[in-house]
Amino acid sequence: MDIDLPDVVAEVRAAFEAYERALVTNDVAALDAMFHDDPRTIRFGGGENLFGYGEIKAFRAARSAVGLARTLSHTVITAYGRDMAVASTLFHRPTIPGKVGRQMQTWVRFPQGWRVVAAHVSVIAEA
Repeated sequence: MDIDLPDVVAEVRAAFEAYERALVTNDVAALDAMFHDDPRTIRFGGGENLFGYGEIKAFRAARSAVGLARTLSHTVITAYGRDMAVASTLFHRPTIPGKVGRQMQTWVRFPQGWRVVAAHVSVIAEA
C-alpha cells in the first residue's frame, strides 16, 4: 500500500480546508455535503454521540453559530492508498481559554468526491 501519495494528500488537505471554512462560517449545507450520507457515518462531538448521517445533519441544523472561530495547529493529513485518509488537528477557541480541542476525521473517496465517514472532536485542559 502506498502511504502519503502527494496528490492524494493534497486532495484531502483541500477537502479538510474547505471543511474548516464551512465550519467557522457555519455553512451548514457545505458541512452536510462533506459527510457521507449513510447510517454508518459517525461523529462523536464534545457533548454528543451522533450515529448516522441523519443525526449529524440534525445536529448541524440546530447548532448555534456563535463562537465557532478557532485557530488550528499540528494538522496532519495521512493518506492510505488512493481512497482513504485521516486528518488530525488541534484547535484553540477564544471562547474556551486554557483548553485545547482535538479533531480527527476519516475521509474516504467516493464517486462524488472525498467525504467524512467518521469524526471525533474533544476538548481537554491545555498542558
